Formats: sequence, C-alpha cells, structure tokens
Amino acid sequence: MKIVVDDLSGPDIARFLAEHVQQMRSLTPLESKHALDLDSLRKPDITFWSAVDGDSLVGCGAIKRLDAGHAELKSMRTRPTRQRSGIASQLLEHILSEAKRMGFTRLSLETGSAEFFLPARRLYTKFGFHHCEPFADYQPDPNSTFMTKIL
Repeated sequence: MKIVVDDLSGPDIARFLAEHVQQMRSLTPLESKHALDLDSLRKPDITFWSAVDGDSLVGCGAIKRLDAGHAELKSMRTRPTRQRSGIASQLLEHILSEAKRMGFTRLSLETGSAEFFLPARRLYTKFGFHHCEPFADYQPDPNSTFMTKIL
C-alpha cells in the first residue's frame, strides 16, 4: 500500500468521498454532520492523502490547518470491504508523521459518538488521542466526540 498526496481530481476519489458523505448523512443528523465535501477538501488549508493498494483506492485522510501549531484530522475513511485490515492505522501513522513534519504541535478531531463510530474512537485512543472540549468553531453536540493529541 502506498499513501500519496491527492489533488482530488480523479473520479475514484470523488466517488469514494461521495460515498463517505452519504454514509455520514445516513448515520448523523444533518446539523451534526461535519464531513467535508469534495470542494471543501480542495481548499488550500487542507492536505489530503489517498491510500492505494495496487490500483485500488482503499482509504483516505486529511488535515486542515487551524493555526500555525494546530490542525484538525478530517475525512478518515477506509473502504468498507477493507476495514479492520490495518489501513486506517497505517494512514493515521503517516498523517501524524506528516503533521509533525509540517510543524504542527497539536492534532484534534471530531468523530461521532454513536456505536457505529466506536472502532474509530478506539483507533484514535490507541494512537494517543484523548477526549477534549470542542475546538475551533465546533459547539458541544451529543452526536460528536472531540479528541486531541499533542504531537
């Protein structure tokens, strides 16, 4: 598997992210959905990576710059048929290394609080993230869990 910076111009990543947004909308009330669409992910304050295994797109993740030292983890997703195969761990490890290399000292995230998101929360805990208060423009929300990690 290789992890590459993606300019989000290909049709595979467009479909992959559309599936992600659709899935999040099916699980989370609209006012609590924070998954970014393709146009939002193309903004200059976001770096986006795709994980590719052979010719298959198997995962993705991004960071959004909040300020000089703080970034937000966004759009972490593994292809459903490849979940629990180590892709998310490899991708998160790569993103953490890149965030440090880019000079960030803190990485935060928002994920769902429902049972569906438990594997994601376990992954983030395994990598040293801990619960925190809402950050950036987020407000307290019973459908959201906020986590952060000092890099």
